[in-house]
Amino acid sequence: MNKTILIDLELCVGCGACSVACMDQNDSFPERGDGSFRRIYQIEEGNFPESFIQYISASCMHCEDAPCLIGCPTGAIYRSGGSVQVDRDICIGCHSCALACPFGVPRYDEENKMRKCNLCEVRVENGLKPACVKVCPTQALRFGEPNEIMTEREHETSAGLIEAMRRISRG
Repeated sequence: MNKTILIDLELCVGCGACSVACMDQNDSFPERGDGSFRRIYQIEEGNFPESFIQYISASCMHCEDAPCLIGCPTGAIYRSGGSVQVDRDICIGCHSCALACPFGVPRYDEENKMRKCNLCEVRVENGLKPACVKVCPTQALRFGEPNEIMTEREHETSAGLIEAMRRISRG
């Protein structure tokens, strides 16, 4: 499995559905100190009246050369297909992965064991999309082979441009 989740920043509206789906899928409870593995960031740019807000839904990037995997002294972090996974039985809670990760992804639970997005491995193995992708109302999150997703997006953009040109030419 060399699949990933890509985000279309033009479509993300910051609704948080992906974050809630992630918490539900992973039995995370904010009242117990757990959080979602998928975080929504809001970036404000510009000055009035030309200001805008950009939302970014982010989680583990499942990096090709994952610094967290390289930094783990026990081998608790490993690659399974295209995703980076954690064996909590081997994790010693040393936080080396957190120091190595440039995205601040690793989290630790009450047992001081690392937890992170597992790309909904069980769902994907059963032919389903990751929970965050499934619930995204604007389809800003897409799951699949990186090249296929980009090709699909390019076709959609081209089709949109062609339709816009048709409307303009009809005047």
